[in-house]
Amino acid sequence: MKKQIVRVSVFQSAKVMAALYVAMTIPLMLIGALFMSRLPGGGMGMFGGVMMLVLMPVLYGVFGFLFSLLGGWIYNMIASQIGGFEFTTEEVSGS
Repeated sequence: MKKQIVRVSVFQSAKVMAALYVAMTIPLMLIGALFMSRLPGGGMGMFGGVMMLVLMPVLYGVFGFLFSLLGGWIYNMIASQIGGFEFTTEEVSGS
């Protein structure tokens, strides 16, 4: 059975994407902080490293939200003219 996504909830989609960006960024920032701590002089210094750990996930979340908001709005405009993503579904039995 083919189905088509003709409209997405722009604000809800943006919130979910922002949360995903934050969740994906935190482990990357921790790994980055570990490598920076190994640099001579501690990389950017203690304050810079702490700021990176706090600021980068926040920035990724904010920009992820804004660009997902824009992307959802553009998707809805395009989907109203030419149709949305199409996919095929099938029933599956429970495990």
